[in-house]
Amino acid sequence: MRRISTAVWTWGFGLYAYLATTVSAAWYARRASGGALEVGQSLAWQGTSYAAWVPVAALVWLILRRFDAGGRGMAALALAAIIVAPMESLAAAWIDMSFVGGEGWTEASGRALGRLPVSILLYTAIAAVGVAAAHHRRIGLELVRSDRLEAALTAARARHETPSTDRLMVSAGSRRVPVMLSQVEWFAAAGNYVVVHWDQREGLVRDTLQNLEARLDPAVFARSHRSTVVNLARVCETQSLSDGSWRLVLESGAELVASRTYRDALLARLGR
Repeated sequence: MRRISTAVWTWGFGLYAYLATTVSAAWYARRASGGALEVGQSLAWQGTSYAAWVPVAALVWLILRRFDAGGRGMAALALAAIIVAPMESLAAAWIDMSFVGGEGWTEASGRALGRLPVSILLYTAIAAVGVAAAHHRRIGLELVRSDRLEAALTAARARHETPSTDRLMVSAGSRRVPVMLSQVEWFAAAGNYVVVHWDQREGLVRDTLQNLEARLDPAVFARSHRSTVVNLARVCETQSLSDGSWRLVLESGAELVASRTYRDALLARLGR
C-alpha cells in the first residue's frame, strides 16, 4: 500500500463508493416505483444524480491541498458546505424531475429542501474521506522527510569521525579559550555576538551568526532556526511535531526546534 500514492487510492475508493451507491440507490428507486422504472432507467437516474458529486470531491481535495487538514482547512470545508449542499440538493431535484416528471421552481425548491439532509450527509462523508487522505499524505511526506534527515545526520556523523582541527576563540567569563568546531553543539545569535554551546559550557564570539555560518562546513552545520545553527553530528534524536517542524535533541540533552521553513531549506541545501 505504501507504493500506491494517496491520490490513487483515494480516487479508487471514490469510484467504488460511486458505483456501490449508484447501484444501491437504483435498486431502491426501482423497488419504490413498484417496478415501473426499467433497470437501465433507474441506473441512469441515480448514476447522473451521484455523478454531480464528482466536482465536489475535486473541490474538497483542492481545498485540502491548499490549506491542509488543519484549522484553516476545516474552516474552508465548513464554508464550502454552506454553498455546496444547497446547490447539490437543487441539482439533484432537477435531475429527479427530468426522470420522473415535474416542472417549475416551486416543485424543484420543495424537492431540494427534502434532499438537503442527504446532501449534507454526503458532503460530510466526502470531506471526512478527504481529511483522512490528507492526513495519510502528510504522514507519508513526513516519513520521507524523516528518512532524508536521518541520512543527512548519518553523513554528518561520518564526517565527524575525522573532525576538523579548526578552532574558535571563545570568550568564557574573563578568559578566551580555544574551542574545536567539532566540540560545538550549536550556535545562537545574540545581536552582534554569537553564543557558542559546547561540552555543557557556553561562551561568546564577537561576530554575526550569518558571517560565522558562512565559514562552517555546510554538511555538518545547518541553520535550524532564524537564530540558531546546529551541529548535525551532535544530534542524537529527532521528533516530528504536529505543525510540521522538528525537535532536535542534542547529546547534552538540549532541545532545538527546526521550523518547517528551515527544515526544507536544510534538506534542500544538503541535497536530500
